[in-house]
Amino acid sequence: MIDVPWKVFSQTGNIEAYLWMKEIEADEMQDENIEDDVIVEE
Repeated sequence: MIDVPWKVFSQTGNIEAYLWMKEIEADEMQDENIEDDVIVEE
């Protein structure tokens, strides 16, 4: 999913695309942490 905003950023230099990419990365990290917590609790 990060490919689209990265491609837009790399081609245009648009800071909004970069921030969008970082938001997606943060959401993915949060999802991984939640999954890890569920596994630990079981």
